[in-house]
Amino acid sequence: MAVDSAAHQFPLPAILEHPSSTPPELIAQGAEGRLYKSTYLLPSIPCALKYRPPKPWRHPVLDARLTRHRILSEARNLAKCHREGVPVPTVYAVDESAGWLMMEWVSGGPVRVAINEWLRRRRDAERAQGRSGDAIVEGTSEAEADLVALLRRIGAVVGRMHKVGIVHGDLTTSNMMLRPWEKDKQPVNGHNAEGDELLEGEIVIIDFGLASQSTSEEDRAVDLYVLERAFASTHPRAEKLFIAVLETAYREAFKQAPVVLKKLEDVRMRGRKRSMLG
Repeated sequence: MAVDSAAHQFPLPAILEHPSSTPPELIAQGAEGRLYKSTYLLPSIPCALKYRPPKPWRHPVLDARLTRHRILSEARNLAKCHREGVPVPTVYAVDESAGWLMMEWVSGGPVRVAINEWLRRRRDAERAQGRSGDAIVEGTSEAEADLVALLRRIGAVVGRMHKVGIVHGDLTTSNMMLRPWEKDKQPVNGHNAEGDELLEGEIVIIDFGLASQSTSEEDRAVDLYVLERAFASTHPRAEKLFIAVLETAYREAFKQAPVVLKKLEDVRMRGRKRSMLG
């Protein structure tokens, strides 16, 4: 949901004040940065601009150094993923000194919203039949095939990302978009052409602000664990199905998956111990 820019008067990066830019719309604001929607080169090309404003509580030299590092790191990780065929936003322009990164605007909505809407419809249908509507999604019925297909695409795209040596650092269904299929183009991570349109689209991973380049099995396993925990808290009725489908699709997309999944068991165990100890 867009943030009302009229109610939040922030200094804009100079690039957004250029006469050729469409008036920017503040989409989101976090502790580290702001996300604007504008246009790139032409009014018909929407773009996302991520801006890290100066932090007055940091020493100016340290703040400038951290900003440059984080902007360049995010741009490089996105560029590497894009070059290797992982669905991510295309980088249009970057100015690490000014603290901004301009990217492709990904159409569609978050995977989180689509899954929650699917679960809501399922609950309402069950209640209309006189049931509680709280049944766990097992993935065994034909009506659940579209959700299974979506979860398989998630596992496949994460596997492709890990295969090229990138770990995301903040994998959630909020950081994945469902981009409508391009006409006459076969998506890189598969699809179900006969499926429910609600769950259809190419999965595009976004927000690489915490990403890093790593081939460590531990880092990859932690990436998967973060995604599992995020999914469980956001979509608890589909948690068991997600874990099973994620592991299967991840194995198919990434030949080193067995080693990572074995390490994931260790990470899960450490997570359970921390939960027990508080």
